[in-house]
Amino acid sequence: MEAQSQSVTLIGVPIEEGSGRRGAGMGPTALRIAGVDKALIDLGHDVIDAGDINVVPARDLPNHSRAHNLRTVGAYTRALEAATYDAAKSGRFPLILGGDHSLSMGSVSGMARYAAEEGRPLFVLWLDAHSDFNSPETSPSGNIHGMPVAFFCGLAELAEILPKDRPLVDPKKVFQLGIRSVDASERQEIRKHGVNVFDMRWIDEQGVAGIMRQILETVEKANGLLHVSFDVDFLDPDFAPGVGTTVPGGATFREAHLIMEMLSDSGLVSSLDLVELNPFLDDRGKSARIMVEMTASLFGRRIFDRPTRAA
Repeated sequence: MEAQSQSVTLIGVPIEEGSGRRGAGMGPTALRIAGVDKALIDLGHDVIDAGDINVVPARDLPNHSRAHNLRTVGAYTRALEAATYDAAKSGRFPLILGGDHSLSMGSVSGMARYAAEEGRPLFVLWLDAHSDFNSPETSPSGNIHGMPVAFFCGLAELAEILPKDRPLVDPKKVFQLGIRSVDASERQEIRKHGVNVFDMRWIDEQGVAGIMRQILETVEKANGLLHVSFDVDFLDPDFAPGVGTTVPGGATFREAHLIMEMLSDSGLVSSLDLVELNPFLDDRGKSARIMVEMTASLFGRRIFDRPTRAA
């Protein structure tokens, strides 16, 4: 299937305060250096780079002993929620360059607002080693990048970062793929609220194609919008070492490409996060280049389009 040309807005989010370590703030620059814009332009897409979001800490938010750097993360959440919503509302595809995974509090919330106005349900495909369903009460670390899914589902109100009556995502419309590190309390909350989790054992036994067909059929039948949030640690660290939260046993290079190609074929994806890239931990830009290749697959690049790379 030939991919349709899309209007894409790149939004850089150099946030690292949600992760508890430094380096992810360099992710947007690394993705640009790796050529994310050029890859999409070469595929015939209209690309605008809106630059990086820059914020000052939100003074109206409290300091929170169980949610570190809440004022800074909250400020990014507000700014990105608005930027994502504005891009989608203007008919463009928001492509978020991160930045740690706390940024999804803003990007998914912005898409939830847009979807609600369109009268369509929002589904989320969470490609990650972690379920990120903690709250300040359950988090072992207090790092907010472990809380975004619970936040945009309305189950981790850290403070009034966004309006309490904002559109939320139904946990049953969240599909988590590649999970292999879940806290005990998260496991209980995930089961309680009906999040759809396909861990690595499920992938090993069933294969990614069958799982993806099930997810895409569900979204299509509901006439839904689909937000994809791609964490570098979804991939096995042998392929993508540039992340501060490595968990062995992740998806292979080929499995990830197949997922992105199936997403492209579906035509259902409305927005994308690329998160947790830490160039300081990378091997000569390897992880950044892989994330760009994955993005290109989502936007229509096929196997026979890929140039041979010198060793």
